[in-house]
Amino acid sequence: MAAPSPGPHEVLAPSPEAGCRAATSTSGRRGLLWRLRDKQARRGLFEIGPGHELHQLTCMMQAGLWAATQVSMDHPPTGPPTEEDFSEVLTQVHEGYELGTLAGPAFAWLRHSLGLAEEDYQAALGPGGPYLQFLSTSKSKASFFLSHDQRFFLKTQRRREVRALLAHLPRYVQHLQRHPHSLLARLLGVHSLRVARGKKEFFIIMLSVFYPAGRISERYDIKGCEVSRWVEPAPEGSPLVLVLKDLNFQGKTIDLGPQRSWLLQQMELDTAFLRELNVLDYSLLMAFQRLHEDERGPGSSLLFRTVRSVRGVQSPEEPGSQNRRLLPDSPNALHILDGPEQRYFLGLVDLATVYGLRKRLEHLWKTLRYPGRTFSTVSPARYARRLCQWVEAHTE
Repeated sequence: MAAPSPGPHEVLAPSPEAGCRAATSTSGRRGLLWRLRDKQARRGLFEIGPGHELHQLTCMMQAGLWAATQVSMDHPPTGPPTEEDFSEVLTQVHEGYELGTLAGPAFAWLRHSLGLAEEDYQAALGPGGPYLQFLSTSKSKASFFLSHDQRFFLKTQRRREVRALLAHLPRYVQHLQRHPHSLLARLLGVHSLRVARGKKEFFIIMLSVFYPAGRISERYDIKGCEVSRWVEPAPEGSPLVLVLKDLNFQGKTIDLGPQRSWLLQQMELDTAFLRELNVLDYSLLMAFQRLHEDERGPGSSLLFRTVRSVRGVQSPEEPGSQNRRLLPDSPNALHILDGPEQRYFLGLVDLATVYGLRKRLEHLWKTLRYPGRTFSTVSPARYARRLCQWVEAHTE
């Protein structure tokens, strides 16, 4: 499916009183966000304060996102996105840089459908507090950030990944209408940033799967394979935030009780959708949080639950075919699933890798390089089936 032709629009942006000024651009083929990610040897979560090398850059992102969100607040969506909404490109010019908003009206409608107030979105991503940098165990060269409240996750993306996301966006919106309790990460915005005359870089914003993070004890990134799927755990008692991988999960299970059947069905629905898009290499993010005594026991958690839906979404589907479930009455409910003793945070992320010529050649090379072993680069059909089988085998 081809991406709709963009409809560019350029305006001079208003700026909040952020106290941030543009950084001078740096020469070189790769953008600043990508180069700085390469230099880091640390892992974990770090506040981007005034002395941090990314401080000026994230100040620009914050001021730009504040102004971009103001546009959607001044012109709120009046209905589901149109073809023009999916193709709109708005460029706002600031002092020393420009920030682009791609498919802004479509994402504004998505945020509204989730019951997310634009004022809260603007406050979290704007200049109210420093971003956090997450230096991960991922082999990707992308940069990762969290809003100061850790509710929103920002990730740099390559141009081809952005093209794929925008090409799939109308079907993504349709899938969320049909299955409002989907495990797919909730994509909230796609933007570009160009500093002075430098290279244009792209980043996405989504709801963080791991929110609220206060009591989370373990985090995993699961692809259902074994090659390059081990992370050296942090020493016991270390405050380091690490996301572990498939081989670290060996010998463990996810105890969901009666919620297991819902999860297996939703995995089938979501991975079938991604297979239709010819997408692979996505991950199932998981995190564990032990429930308190007063949160456990037969029916006890139901006292704190309410049947909730996603606001603003109209669908002709029957609730049964939508695979709805009883959502916990807590923040980020769409990514939370309670078992008898543990609360699980679950979400499918990294939805922008298409099985084109590049990945087909990578598959052939890995077949020769790793005979008899499982690796991530396989056909979308095999990838979907294998991840569903992993979930079935590791849940009870």
